[in-house]
Amino acid sequence: MDDERPDVLLAGLLFYDIVLTGLPGPPVPGEEIWTSGMGCGPGGIANLAVAAARFGLRTSLATVFGDDFYGAWCQEVLAGQEGVDLGPSRTAPGRPTPVTVSLALPGAPGTDRALVTHGEEPPYSQDELLRDPPTARTALVHLEAEAPAWLGKATANGTRVFADVGWDPTRRWSRDVLDQLALCHAFLPNEAEATAYTRTDTAVAALGVLAELVPVAVVTCGGRGAIAVDQTTGEYARVPALDIDVVDATGAGDVFGASFVAASLGGWPLAERLRFAVLAAGLSVAQHGGALAAPGWYGVDRWWRTQHDPELRRAYGFLADRLPADPGPPPRPAPVTPPARPARAASPQRPAPAASPLPHPDDSPPAPRRS
Repeated sequence: MDDERPDVLLAGLLFYDIVLTGLPGPPVPGEEIWTSGMGCGPGGIANLAVAAARFGLRTSLATVFGDDFYGAWCQEVLAGQEGVDLGPSRTAPGRPTPVTVSLALPGAPGTDRALVTHGEEPPYSQDELLRDPPTARTALVHLEAEAPAWLGKATANGTRVFADVGWDPTRRWSRDVLDQLALCHAFLPNEAEATAYTRTDTAVAALGVLAELVPVAVVTCGGRGAIAVDQTTGEYARVPALDIDVVDATGAGDVFGASFVAASLGGWPLAERLRFAVLAAGLSVAQHGGALAAPGWYGVDRWWRTQHDPELRRAYGFLADRLPADPGPPPRPAPVTPPARPARAASPQRPAPAASPLPHPDDSPPAPRRS
């Protein structure tokens, strides 16, 4: 179907990320550690934007860029390199871009990262950026203590909302957050978040509670994969994680979410959606750099064509019919450092990327973090 709406609408905080990998251990006062790996790139909400755009989804981003070298470079990467529409975004005059240094420490995959961030709250809220949100097919949002006004407007416009949530440093795990699921089509927390908010002890028990609150509930379980229920179709799925050496887990959850949305827009069965998201997230952690580690169609296609394990060939056989004929060029990896000269800031009215290669069935719905 011809559909000119954005496939994905995003709003949130943007950071300039510096990711250091290959560390032998955490830094110790008075010592200097030399590391073997480094990458930089846009971070925070940009993780979702890049992951979605690399699957050919028309992606519209509402964020605030700093008025500096980092902000200009992030704009150029997102709009000029990745094709993200920055129409709803703004540049904050005289303000620096928040910067995060991420240390990927050895230990359990996905759990050992140390983050140091310099920044301040942006001068424009999400509601100021999205006073009249564009009618999009989906929105990917991070639930906060209080829902922004634009989220209700988007839902009323027919936008399907896919949401996740972050760790609550207060450990109160307010049920008010779960009340916002009335606005959502899908909820994709990790196991720790899901059990804490639902006051349960296992991922399965948490999934049962969440399935009563939202049409599609997903709980990611790290190295044990993910489980999900789709109440609209009556499907239940559990898939294992892939055995992949973790280099940097920055943004893996965002890649999972964007990939699940891409497969959902294609109308895939729940088990395929879940396997696809697990695969894409797994491929992303094999590289450093957060947003720019997202595999896109090229990365998934390359994995499939070089995969010889009989069990994985059977489990992921659906990719033979799902992958586009042209997966596109290899995505650009995260550079060690940005270009020597500041990039020219991209126009916020830059045209949206080409339409997604995913089929567009009738998808009318029934009704500040960093990553």
